[in-house]
Amino acid sequence: MSDPKKSDKTVFQLTRRKALKGLAAGVGALMMPARDASAAVWDAFFQKHFRELSKDELKQVLTRLEKGYRREFGKEVRVKATPAIEGVKYGYGLDLSRCIGCRRCVYGCVAENNQSRDPQIHWIRVLQLNEEKGTDLSYAEHYYNPEEVPEEGHFYMPVQCHQCERAPCIEVCPVRATWKEDDGIVVIDYNWCIGCRYCMAACPYGARHFNWQKARIPGKELNSDTHYVGNRPRPVGVVEKCTFCLQRTREEPGRYPACKEACPVGARKFGNLLDPESEMRYLIENMRVFIFKADLNTQPKFFYFYG
Repeated sequence: MSDPKKSDKTVFQLTRRKALKGLAAGVGALMMPARDASAAVWDAFFQKHFRELSKDELKQVLTRLEKGYRREFGKEVRVKATPAIEGVKYGYGLDLSRCIGCRRCVYGCVAENNQSRDPQIHWIRVLQLNEEKGTDLSYAEHYYNPEEVPEEGHFYMPVQCHQCERAPCIEVCPVRATWKEDDGIVVIDYNWCIGCRYCMAACPYGARHFNWQKARIPGKELNSDTHYVGNRPRPVGVVEKCTFCLQRTREEPGRYPACKEACPVGARKFGNLLDPESEMRYLIENMRVFIFKADLNTQPKFFYFYG
């Protein structure tokens, strides 16, 4: 007699190619008149997993994407696949005593990471909290809009992807479209994602966002320096999220994510957790640090503190 648990596991270990091959065959006849024009679409659909590509195959994928973005946005776009830097595990710190709720981090992130302007997608949410209620999120205001910030009697708590060491989003993905890289950054392969949104339901920080419509990014505003699992323009029907600006931080050791550079009050910190001389190590060892939703044991690499 077969083990039902084993059968369930087998089902969820199906590769994306096997899971969707029947769908492709079923609709293939409808696409025949435009077969040549849609060749790139089919190539992307049947592309092997990013981590399984040879160097030559990866080069072909990046070239195909660059050509497609050039046609779409009318400008040269570079798509990199820079790997994690050896000996680096990134961590992020946020000083709640300094954050003024100005949201400059939000819009710095939007500009850097090619998020849709219409409809708007924000990888960073800033919560306005009441000083008397503390971090009780039942009193959090997501859409505050006073004439000036900070507003008296309130403090602010930005939330984004926490790059969890034990990431629930990875565990629930049925097609292995999301995983954790060696530098601790959780990434998504947008060509592999099937848009089931299981990861969104599993994320305790609300850090994943679904593309309901084609992203509208004016060509002149497009950041043309992109990464395959980072800030390249995303297609409709996939999930996206913060990646600690890996298109920047992996290229130049010591370079910061856009949100940290945009912060006018120095509330954001970033660095290598494995470096005993780094700012992040000093912060963790010397400040009053706490982890958001620590009881879930996701072991995030995003830390809040009071400076």
